[in-house]
Amino acid sequence: MSALQCLALTVERGSTEVLRGIDLELAPGEVVGLLGVSGSGKSTLLGTIAGFVRPKAGEVWLQGRMVSSPRRSVAPERRALGVVFQGTALWPHMTAGETVAYPLRRQGVDRSRARAAALELLDKLGVGALSERRPAELSGGEQQRVAVARAFARGAAVHLLDEPTAHLDAAHRRRLLDVLAEIRAASGAAVLHATHDVEEAMSMADRLAVLRAGRIIQAGPPAEVYAQPTDVEVARLTGPASVLIAEVEAVGQGCAEVAIGSRRVPVAVGGAFTGRRAHLLVRPEWAQLGGQLPGTVRRAWYRGAHTDYRLATEGGEVEVRQPGPPVARAGENVTWRLDRAWPLPNGAD
Repeated sequence: MSALQCLALTVERGSTEVLRGIDLELAPGEVVGLLGVSGSGKSTLLGTIAGFVRPKAGEVWLQGRMVSSPRRSVAPERRALGVVFQGTALWPHMTAGETVAYPLRRQGVDRSRARAAALELLDKLGVGALSERRPAELSGGEQQRVAVARAFARGAAVHLLDEPTAHLDAAHRRRLLDVLAEIRAASGAAVLHATHDVEEAMSMADRLAVLRAGRIIQAGPPAEVYAQPTDVEVARLTGPASVLIAEVEAVGQGCAEVAIGSRRVPVAVGGAFTGRRAHLLVRPEWAQLGGQLPGTVRRAWYRGAHTDYRLATEGGEVEVRQPGPPVARAGENVTWRLDRAWPLPNGAD
């Protein structure tokens, strides 16, 4: 039995469709990262699943029970869900400890046990010492961690996370993600994790679902979506991406001979070409300095463990990643090689 199912889900706001025929299923214990730019429909989808928005068409099922349709809507508090909102939505009159203990108290857990469990969760998230403070006495990042603790205190089978690290700095973001993974693994809960942070989504998720203009345009394991995006927009949403123009000279099993400007080179490819003129997606780690292709350094960014270069080439601009500090500066002529590429639909740019 699925933990969560959305079947042909369509949602309108006014006369505008913000979700269009969404089909999405989560298995028990599965984590799905929901990726999309602002306005793509991520929060609306979570709100519909949670019961705050009624669909125009389609259904939402939780653990084999239909909870939403155009004619039926189970109240949010009666859905077996833990929800982390973008805005935290903490009760202003409750302390952090009372807030996290509240879902347990509603389930009949006695006061002392509920308080102990709440403190344990808050400690894991690094805010146990703030358990007696109310929301007005907490920073935005502290409020976010309290909201996460409250959601997971419920022990629900499905959790909806809407940008749970939005108010956190890098160090606290990493800690929260580690704790989330630990709590989720211990509980066996399924998680739908909406974010615009691709590294966060890929590190947490078993699958990614990419949302654009209210539709899921690609879904699959993170490595597949990263290496084999359906189009250039998905490619750029899931990481650094360059698009080169090349002429296809020959195609073999898993490789191709392509001409980039005046140079013909062999390239490992995993997709099909739709014509002689090809648009090749290139991730920075799929190319390297040194080789038979000419280029000129436009910019170089030292990242600590590696340096990223933007090269002007005969096929267009390409980003190349090299370990270590910069070895070339802007304006220098260099050579480079292309090890791997993914053919995009013709017309990509």
